[in-house]
Amino acid sequence: MILIGQYDSPFVRRVAIALSTYGLAFEHKPWSTFGDVDQIATFNPLRRVPTLVFDDGQAMVDSLAILEALDDLVGPERASLARPGADRRDFLRISAFAAGVADKAVSLLYERVLREQAFPLWVERCRAQVAETLTLLDAERAKRTTPYLFDDRLSHADVVLATMTRFVREALSAEFDWRPWPALVAHAERCEALPVFQAIAQPYRLVKPGES
Repeated sequence: MILIGQYDSPFVRRVAIALSTYGLAFEHKPWSTFGDVDQIATFNPLRRVPTLVFDDGQAMVDSLAILEALDDLVGPERASLARPGADRRDFLRISAFAAGVADKAVSLLYERVLREQAFPLWVERCRAQVAETLTLLDAERAKRTTPYLFDDRLSHADVVLATMTRFVREALSAEFDWRPWPALVAHAERCEALPVFQAIAQPYRLVKPGES
C-alpha cells in the first residue's frame, strides 16, 4: 500500500498510526497538496490527503472512510482501534468532533496565511467553532477515568483527538490559549509518548503554493 500525505496532517497521521498498529506494510509518500499536487493527482483527482492506494491499485480518500476499510481488511479480531457495540455512537461522535476541529483549524490557518487580508467574520467564526468544540471535547475527556477514552486500549477516537491537538497547538500556536483544556493536553501527551506516535510524526510546516 501507499500512503500519500505529510505527517504534520492529523488526518494523514491517524491513518499511518492505524496502518502501523495493524502491522500493515505501506510506502509513505510525504507529498504536499500544494507543492506536489501533480503527483497526488495521478492517484486522486480530488488532490487531497490522506490518499491510501491499496495493493490492487484502488485509491481511497477521507481518513474516516480509509479507517473503516482498514478495520474491515484486518477483521474484527485484529481491529483493536475500532469500537463496536455500546461504545460505537460515542466513538463516532467524538471522532467526528475532533476531526471537525482539525478541519476548521485548517480553514483558519489558510485564511490567516494565504489571503492578503483575512476576512474578519470568517476568522471569528472559525475561532469560535474550534474553541467551543475543544471545550466540548475537553469535558468529554475529563469525565472519563480510563487511561484512554473507552478503556485501557487506544482507539481511533483517541488517535484523532491526540493528532488534532498537536496539529492545532503547532499550526496555530499564537491563536489559542490551551489552559482551559487541560484534559486534552494531558490526553495528547499520553498518546504522543507511545512509540507509534513518536515514529509517525513531523513538526508542522506550512507549505505555500509553489513550494515543496
